[in-house]
Amino acid sequence: MVQSLAPRPLASSALAHERKREILAAASRVFRRQGLSQTGMRDIAAELSMTAGNLYYYFTNKQDLVRFCQETTLDELLSRGERISSLALQADTRLYLLLVAHVICLNAIYPGSLAHFEIETLEEPARAPLLEKRRGYERLYSALIEEGAAAGVFRPVDSRLATLALLGAVNWTVKWFHPERGRSVREVGEEFAELLVRGLLAPGRELARPDAEAYRLLEADAGALA
Repeated sequence: MVQSLAPRPLASSALAHERKREILAAASRVFRRQGLSQTGMRDIAAELSMTAGNLYYYFTNKQDLVRFCQETTLDELLSRGERISSLALQADTRLYLLLVAHVICLNAIYPGSLAHFEIETLEEPARAPLLEKRRGYERLYSALIEEGAAAGVFRPVDSRLATLALLGAVNWTVKWFHPERGRSVREVGEEFAELLVRGLLAPGRELARPDAEAYRLLEADAGALA
């Protein structure tokens, strides 16, 4: 039975943000079943057992929902990426952590982020600032790959192409990852990181995996990465 809950005044912006995240989680489930293009606001409202009118209280339309998903996910990825990049760890260790954090962010922290790589569906002027944030995030990877190559950790590669390959692989996890199938999101992230970072290592180099202390350095992320 569809609830007819009148929208309540939000006590704080934090509460509003949390409710939007709950909507994204429901939207993600529908996106997985039907695809982004085939999902309407009424489908998402039905998933939440709420009226479409209540859903429009939080998002004016699907474009607004996808924009929110893009913005919040990219802000989280950039924040984590900048923190990991600044750690006093070897380049391959930091790249490993970046990839694990990326998979966790897209599949656990912002579970609605199936829409994360659907930026082409957004109209201007919303698209341009998001594209710039995405480029900023990609530059973190390219810079780290170049740093690792200069230090002899990675073999010489086109850092831009390598970045696109890495992110293409981990972004696609949102299409198929299901926690109920027995692998945790961190386990999936670590498996991907193992495969992808090994492919960049210079001949004769051994992968310097993050140890428990390296994970503890990400104190703000401890709940998700533990």
